[in-house]
Amino acid sequence: MKKEDWQEKGVGHRQRLKDKFQQRSIEAFTDAEVLELLLILGTPRKDCKEQAKGLLKQFGSLPNVLEAPASEIQKVKGVGPSNSFAIHFLHGVARRYLKHRLQEKQYLHSSRQVAEYLIHSMRDLQHEVMTAIFLDSSHAIVDTQVVARGTVASNAIYPRELVKLALELNASAMVVAHNHPSGNLEPSIQDHQLTRTLYLACSFMNIRLLDHLIIGNSEKTFSFADHGIMATIGEECSRILDQ
Repeated sequence: MKKEDWQEKGVGHRQRLKDKFQQRSIEAFTDAEVLELLLILGTPRKDCKEQAKGLLKQFGSLPNVLEAPASEIQKVKGVGPSNSFAIHFLHGVARRYLKHRLQEKQYLHSSRQVAEYLIHSMRDLQHEVMTAIFLDSSHAIVDTQVVARGTVASNAIYPRELVKLALELNASAMVVAHNHPSGNLEPSIQDHQLTRTLYLACSFMNIRLLDHLIIGNSEKTFSFADHGIMATIGEECSRILDQ
């Protein structure tokens, strides 16, 4: 095939992908096609089908590709700095969009959107992260911030700093969430201890800790509140505060 014919074929394929998105939305795309279009954004004059397949083969899934370091992405044949920039930039835009979509919405009425944001931002991380969602007196969402990175345990989280941040934001309540890189949603003994510590620290400043969520590698989350654990911890802390 002549170079001119190959280039024309590539242009036609890229246009068909764009038309497919405009006519049928992202739901009609395979993960490989999603990655292919992202790569094309970085190198618009290049055919990126094989690179997209290579990324999926290397990392196993679309979320894993989006979370992979640029240095690792660029190890895949044919993927360069412009491609990795396009992938990470779009991922960052999606994360910011999901975060800002929560602003001023009531937490209890937006639990699905909260879960979507947390899952998107934490599910495929290779290290543990804790995020806090700060709420006002009517439980409208004031802000969301990452408050710890690394191993999330009682000795790695500083309750005083978390409470200080809540006071600076004039928050009356909060929800915390952390991820399990293993994918296991079951809370550990350390997770229970951390929740008690944070609950008690918040109580001293009249801030309510409403829930502790665990993010695994699926669309599901583990909720301490839904499993009755927050109520039990609340009763235990009330007895301590009454002494």
